[in-house]
Formats: sequence, C-alpha cells, structure tokens
Amino acid sequence: MSKLFSLLFLILMVAHLIRPFGLPGLKKRGDFWKIALVALVVFSLAVLIRPE
Repeated sequence: MSKLFSLLFLILMVAHLIRPFGLPGLKKRGDFWKIALVALVVFSLAVLIRPE
C-alpha cells in the first residue's frame, strides 16, 4: 500500500510541476514541495497506525 501512495504522490508532484492545480496554497509550480510534505505526514500516520 505504501508503494501505491508513493507512486500516487510522485505523479501528483510531477503533474503539479507541469500545470499547477490552482488550489489554495498550490497556485505556483514551486509549491510542489507542499505535496511532498503531505506525503510525509501520510506515511508517518501509516507507520503509526500499522498493526504489529
């Protein structure tokens, strides 16, 4: 599942570099790092809630 998330976020970052999404906070091409920050939070939450 984490491979799927990482691929999805990578595709989102590349798509945002090509054409910005225009969402609040994501209006410039240079804002692609915010998508990476969200990905980091999602992966951190996935590690925290993963059953052992």
